Amino acid sequence: MLANELVLKTKTMGAVLTTAVLVLFSASAQAYDGKPAPMVANEQPKELEGVGIDEKLGTKIDLTLKVKDDNGQEVALGSFFDGKHPVIISPVYFSCPGLCNFHLNGLTDALKLMDKDWTIGKKFKLLSVSFDSKETPDLAANKKQTYMKLYDRAGSEKEWHFITADESTVQAMMQSLGFKFRWDEKAQEWAHASAAIVITPDGTISRYLPGIMFNPQDIKIALNEATDGKIGTFVDSLVLYCFKYDPHQSKYTLVAFNVMKMGGAVMVLVMVIWLLPVWIRARREQNNTAGR
Repeated sequence: MLANELVLKTKTMGAVLTTAVLVLFSASAQAYDGKPAPMVANEQPKELEGVGIDEKLGTKIDLTLKVKDDNGQEVALGSFFDGKHPVIISPVYFSCPGLCNFHLNGLTDALKLMDKDWTIGKKFKLLSVSFDSKETPDLAANKKQTYMKLYDRAGSEKEWHFITADESTVQAMMQSLGFKFRWDEKAQEWAHASAAIVITPDGTISRYLPGIMFNPQDIKIALNEATDGKIGTFVDSLVLYCFKYDPHQSKYTLVAFNVMKMGGAVMVLVMVIWLLPVWIRARREQNNTAGR
């Protein structure tokens, strides 16, 4: 009878496994439809010449550079890095009439959607760095006040810094970040790209998140990635395992193979737990019979 019960449970579990694999495969297929990313034209409008981002992943930025914080104090860039928390750097200029505001608004909106454990200062820091060397700490302080009200989370003002620097420092910092910009004489404003750049706790460039709209989940994964999964919850680590950054789509996408591996491991574990009591009972009966 135990043998029949074991066979029946094995068949049932086989059906469950088959269904689970199909569901996992279907979910993975929906997350990645296999369509190639659209080609990007090589030609650039004249207005965008010398503007863009050259990703320098794995490059360490110079933490000895001297900058001014929003209190007007000259400090080393490294003073914002503590060796434990990743840092998001947003290159902007505070008097920007358009794109920088869209960038900061989009980033702030995404950060507000993240739970309280992911408040700026708890698991990461944020630096909004002006690439216009003519801008002053007073202007930075005013900009900070605006975004502190918009973000509206107590304590974040201690670790969201608005930074200015002289021309040579700005050029050195932006070059190390791969951030290219130029003055548009006709428009009388800076022509530039938009990206949040995730830096590891030791100052190494880990990930670029381009654009003006940000997915909170992408930000969390990028920050977790920058610390080798050392921040966030167990669930955040699982998400990091299941998702991979797709530079063509500029976002994290589900990795079917990793999902299948994790799903298969879970199903095997469930099968072992389900069948273990039957196996133990069968062994006991066999031992009892042998002892008579």
